Amino acid sequence: MLRISPGPAHPLHNLAATRQLEATAAALLSAHTLMQRAGLATAHLALALAPHARHIWVACGPGNNGGDGLEAAMQLQRMGKTPVVTWLGAAQTAPVDAAASHARALAAGVTFTNAPPLECDLCIDALLGMGASRPAQGLMAEWIARINSLDAPVLAIDLPSGLNADTGAALGPCVIASHTLSLLTLKPGLFSGMGRDQSGEVWLESLRDDSFDPPLNPAEPCAVLNAAPIERLRPHATHKGSYGDVAIIGGAPGMTGAALLAASAALHQGAGRVFVGLLDGGGMAVDSTQPELMFRPIESLEIASMTVVCGCGGGTAIAAQLGKILSTAPRLVLDADALNSIANDGQLASLLKARQYRNQLTVLTPHPLEAARLLGISTQEIQHNRQGAAEQLAQRMGCTVVLKGSGSIIASPGALSVINSTGNARLATAGTGDVLAGMMGARLAAGASTPSAAHQATCEAVYLHGLKADHWPMHQPLAAGALARR
Repeated sequence: MLRISPGPAHPLHNLAATRQLEATAAALLSAHTLMQRAGLATAHLALALAPHARHIWVACGPGNNGGDGLEAAMQLQRMGKTPVVTWLGAAQTAPVDAAASHARALAAGVTFTNAPPLECDLCIDALLGMGASRPAQGLMAEWIARINSLDAPVLAIDLPSGLNADTGAALGPCVIASHTLSLLTLKPGLFSGMGRDQSGEVWLESLRDDSFDPPLNPAEPCAVLNAAPIERLRPHATHKGSYGDVAIIGGAPGMTGAALLAASAALHQGAGRVFVGLLDGGGMAVDSTQPELMFRPIESLEIASMTVVCGCGGGTAIAAQLGKILSTAPRLVLDADALNSIANDGQLASLLKARQYRNQLTVLTPHPLEAARLLGISTQEIQHNRQGAAEQLAQRMGCTVVLKGSGSIIASPGALSVINSTGNARLATAGTGDVLAGMMGARLAAGASTPSAAHQATCEAVYLHGLKADHWPMHQPLAAGALARR
């Protein structure tokens, strides 16, 4: 059993691939073996999470996820605990394996009741798992609400009941678990959308042993968890030109701060030189707190030899600059108002799409509303399938896309999508997106020359951006300026 934490690049498999592996295992093993292993693993994790728990409520659905719960209850009974089971199934209609686990639980003396207990020390959610296909109703919805009202740890088997395994969207009432034991594979829905809030701490139990040891990747993964970048020391025989020039173009009147945040982030992320071209008329000549930043009129910037970060605080004024930037910049990060301008102008969108054929590298950093504008759909549709939306946008525009949010998605044409495992709600403050854009600019400027290198540089920036928030001192508020300097 493995606890999943940020750092390693774990493969993620969708529902179809997991079902395929499940069928392979069932064909190789004797009947009921997988469910017995799942139940035993659940019982062991339950004891590790709540070693002093005596009264354990096991909420079981009518399918095989409920069977896993029944098997776990039987094991807990044998271990000296007092599980109480509520079951929405019936022995006559349950799947064969679930019926066998029901019989084993009865034989072990497990207590069955028709209603949830008033109190418990731990709850095991075995209502739906991967079986969620429509919103929970009736008694199941009532039990989900009861689980979410508990003042006790909640361990979900495979998935929090009501969560879509592939998208992380809640189909309706959804269990909020403190821990989730994912079986066979890790599902992408655990790490994006609502998944991170609903799943809590995620564990993986592959259910493998000597009799069932299929390849580690039983099918092509649909995505991968973002891996921690390998930070290398800079060679002594390098200079500022080795790490590239970044030009920040944005900062319309009243929004200069956004451009300065991006510039500060690029500076502190290690860009060789950082230039700032402001849209507010160029009234600012120097930032006394960061004298390293070089302010220039936009028309004087040598865009053809720079990495450009465009749109931070750009307002409507950025549209007039985009034609030249899209046509000229060899490496380009498009953020905020630059994205809105492209969404509203078909000619600019055509220029963006054409960049891939000139071997120019582009990264888009939309939040869900900006992505919805670019795709011409609703924000709800974006959030309902975040990975699919990011991949569609990357394919349509021919570039790398970072769909920001809980479990940010990094997608590029021809590359395996990446779900970021770092970051938290502290980043939900003004300016943190500008900081991310500046970090990406510095990473691209340090030597990205191919689409795959741009994809990797983007993944690294997103990971580090979230990691800083995860390690932020609890007693300090997270402000974007401090994040850029950190």
